Amino acid sequence: MRRGRFIALSVLLDAVFINAGLVLAFFVRFGGQLPAFNFNAYLSTAPLITVIYLVGGYIYGVYEPERTENPWAVVRAVLSAVTLGAALTAAVLFFGGLRFASFSRLAIVISWFIHIGLLVGWRLSFLRISAVTWPEQHVLLVGTGPLARELAGELRARGRWGYRVVGFLSDTEVEPGAPPAGSIDGLPVFGGPHEASRIVSEQRVDRVIIVSPIALRELIESLVIAEEASVRVDVVPELYEVFIGTVDSMVADIPLMEITRQTVPPWFAAAKRLLDLSFALLLLVVLSPVVLVAGFVVLMTMGRPVFFVQERVGKDMRPFKIIKFRTMVRDAERETGPVLAADSDARITPLGGLLRRYRIDELPQLLNIVRGEMSFVGPRPERGYFVEQFAAVIPGYRERFKVKPGVTGLAQVSGGYATTPERKLKYDLIYMYHQNLPMDAQIVIETLRVVLTGRGAR
Repeated sequence: MRRGRFIALSVLLDAVFINAGLVLAFFVRFGGQLPAFNFNAYLSTAPLITVIYLVGGYIYGVYEPERTENPWAVVRAVLSAVTLGAALTAAVLFFGGLRFASFSRLAIVISWFIHIGLLVGWRLSFLRISAVTWPEQHVLLVGTGPLARELAGELRARGRWGYRVVGFLSDTEVEPGAPPAGSIDGLPVFGGPHEASRIVSEQRVDRVIIVSPIALRELIESLVIAEEASVRVDVVPELYEVFIGTVDSMVADIPLMEITRQTVPPWFAAAKRLLDLSFALLLLVVLSPVVLVAGFVVLMTMGRPVFFVQERVGKDMRPFKIIKFRTMVRDAERETGPVLAADSDARITPLGGLLRRYRIDELPQLLNIVRGEMSFVGPRPERGYFVEQFAAVIPGYRERFKVKPGVTGLAQVSGGYATTPERKLKYDLIYMYHQNLPMDAQIVIETLRVVLTGRGAR
């Protein structure tokens, strides 16, 4: 059985056995009877109690097979989880006052023994008759010191979890293309750190663990931004990195920090999408007179087309059509080809300058937000022509496409209009990896300040 299915089955069976154990405890407590006065108190709180016990299981790693690798570990994890669940359930019932006074406290004590037997019993029985399989992970270790060798040994000992150590890279540079530099504990040393991209491709590596992150920053950046390397990158953190980051996983007692993690959890992305859609629809209604007037003035003074539609690169490098009011002369790039706009751009008409100054030209992008192509806050979308140029020379540039582009962003309220792409990227990455709803609100408020005063970053 696959790991994910086993975890889902564990949660489902635990929920069933938690409630079965409580019902059985009531039978024992009341001599084979289920008196309504007492049992109804359980029925009214069963969903809450189930969640409490499942959370206890999560806290003590019951749903992480890697942490329950032998029968004693299973017993220890279940014992801790059931004890926490029983204590929290008793606390909830106690502080619930008269409403839960009829819930038998003795039944909770009896259920403690029953739950341990049921939850341990089904796990050990299931694991005896059905093997749990993990997706295979090809792991490349960067470093050849004692810690790298210890890590390799721990991973190989956990081979049943899918770990396959393909070998090592030396943490010191060797001549490019040189043959493998020997082996360690039967595993090859492929060469120096700059061989990483080639080895990742040739050995079909899924995960790179770097034991000396400070000395190999350039390698880390190249792995993270390599277009072909959809590979997880972990580092064994130094002390200062622990202060500014979080430990994402452990192998035995060796902590690891993932540097290719998702920028935000799924719940945050869903909440942000809901807010984007709600406010975009509201603003389309409220600002419709401004949109109509702006469109009419553009038509009367600049002629057709009223709207400027251009292909931009969005999340996951997917192209989309951005919509704005036209602010430049017709065919502005006919003679020059693609050119980035500047502070004093002769192609911008007087009306266009006014629309840009107060961000009115951006209002049609509310439609892009409704269609899910953009967000209110995020890195500004760029044209494919410039994306190719920047990605070729700016390390980490492709990272900004992990999130939806925005109508405004941290770079737009923090830097000048002519800020270099490198500096804008730093603002984008700061936002991406630290974003939260208060930060979004602050950026929107700062954007409104820029709009109302007609000055500041664009």
